[in-house]
Amino acid sequence: MDKLTVSIVNYNGGQFIIDCLNLVKLLSNEVSLKVYVVDNASKDGSIEKIQENFPEVETIINKENLGFGKSQNLVLKKTKDEYILILNPDVEIKKGVLKKLLEYLESHKNIGVITPKIILQNGELDLAAHRGFPTPLASFLYTFFKNDSLYHLTQRDMNEIHEVDSISGAFFLTRKDVLASVGYFDEDFFMYGEDIDLCFRIKEAGYKVVYYPEVEVIHHKGISSGLKKDTQKMTTADKETKMRSVDAFYEAMKIFYRKHYEKNYAAIVNWLVYLGINLKWMQAKRKLVV
Repeated sequence: MDKLTVSIVNYNGGQFIIDCLNLVKLLSNEVSLKVYVVDNASKDGSIEKIQENFPEVETIINKENLGFGKSQNLVLKKTKDEYILILNPDVEIKKGVLKKLLEYLESHKNIGVITPKIILQNGELDLAAHRGFPTPLASFLYTFFKNDSLYHLTQRDMNEIHEVDSISGAFFLTRKDVLASVGYFDEDFFMYGEDIDLCFRIKEAGYKVVYYPEVEVIHHKGISSGLKKDTQKMTTADKETKMRSVDAFYEAMKIFYRKHYEKNYAAIVNWLVYLGINLKWMQAKRKLVV
């Protein structure tokens, strides 16, 4: 049995997933690992290249796009390895990252999930990997006043190790026993939001969610969805894919709120929250950017 499972979901990942697998392969001397790629009916030839160039990688090929969480669960439920790294195909891992994070996890048994500092290709911090939960107050301040102190916890020292509410599914290092205890990804989420939901359940179970900036990775965000400004010239996503991604993005907000917060607030607050989501959804459909 290996120590670490690396699980990657691919949807037209192109050269990015090839580069990602090459980097992961170089890290196999740091930790005993097994790599899985779940392909969601890619049409760009990437899965064929993976099978040809990485025979050691176990591939699972879906006949249709099952979404992120459901595809990840195909691996998460079957692996028996102690640690699991959920990784996006557009992430560049550097030497030493896995070793340092695993050492930290092994010496802090109360941590349920950990992430390094994630840097976007423009050099900025990927704040999706450093979030507070999207309570009505946090969402209101962020949406209407550009106050990011609660939603992305921007008042924290980004160079110090500390606990956060939620990290990103782009690099999500956790333990098999934690997932066995709290459950796997909620498959009601097609993509987006399932990482926040899982972090919510991990924290409810008494584990910590930790941001560890002593190591970092690079994230070419939005390659598969085509919705991020910085990578729109690099993505191969067509208009249909972008529209589906927009719908998934805002539907995830509703699913999360309905599941975790709706019961705690008055009807007028809930009405305003859903109205705000719908208005932002309509705007995003016109621009195809989130």
